[in-house]
Amino acid sequence: MSPSLAPLTFIPLLKERIWGGRRLETLFGKKLPPRACIGESWEIVDRPEDQSVVREGRFRGKTLHHLWVNHRAEIFGEMEDAPRFPLFLKLLDAEEKLSVQVHPPADVASDLGSEAKTECWYVARAEPTAAIYVGLKKGCARADFEAALANGTVEEQLHRIPVRAGDAMFLPSGRVHAIGAGNVLVEVQQNSDTTYRVFDWNRVDGQGAPRTLHVEESLRSIDFDDYEPELAQPAGELLIADPLFVLEKWTVTEERKVSDAGVFAIVACLTGALYCAGVKLNPGEFSLVPASLEDRTLSASAPGTTLLRITAGR
Repeated sequence: MSPSLAPLTFIPLLKERIWGGRRLETLFGKKLPPRACIGESWEIVDRPEDQSVVREGRFRGKTLHHLWVNHRAEIFGEMEDAPRFPLFLKLLDAEEKLSVQVHPPADVASDLGSEAKTECWYVARAEPTAAIYVGLKKGCARADFEAALANGTVEEQLHRIPVRAGDAMFLPSGRVHAIGAGNVLVEVQQNSDTTYRVFDWNRVDGQGAPRTLHVEESLRSIDFDDYEPELAQPAGELLIADPLFVLEKWTVTEERKVSDAGVFAIVACLTGALYCAGVKLNPGEFSLVPASLEDRTLSASAPGTTLLRITAGR
């Protein structure tokens, strides 16, 4: 008799980045390689080149793509058909600021042979001076932006937003953006890995060479009417609702259902600790709760427990 269905946890995929640090270890207990600057932990991903692998239980060793292809209804419930699981979740540690970048809208992505990407950020931790750069300052036209690229003053044309833990930002494709130094974020995104870097703060790699930029593709992708967007304004527990994904923040003070029967949900523990159907999650840990799981009860096992709940869009 095979083990029963349970919430799924996956082995994180750690990514070294020039702007990364060590806080995924100090804050969330991730086991990082010695002396490596880890910028990303891919927590739930179904990409041709990278696969989340189930850590334990009935599906131990199986990839997320295997589950999507072979156990669609059982794990994910009723969803639109797609070649791969449509969501991609990460933890990001920005020890230094990231490049100024953009993800292409669908029509541009089609022309360029790439993938559209809409995403959002939740600020899990932030240094007192942390900020994000999102959208353009009012009055910045394409010609102004191109002139700033030529003379290295791009920062003057970007909308800078100071942030603190608990803030969230929606990033539709076409929105130019950069993560400032001192941020640790949860990123929820469309399943895509297309990023066009338009400016990298004149930074060079370990060999003294500048990073590759994608200026032409970026200029085609940037929405030059996107001025000074605001942080997400919570409506109760709801942070962001989009046709691609829904992001909520819960404070867990009593038992509750993680989702209705027949609806999968992804849970990311932020603070405290929690249990769902016998699976414990500590801060920085994620679980995918199958649509057909009978016991859907979620409870806190430490005071001050908070989580993000991610579901498919509506």
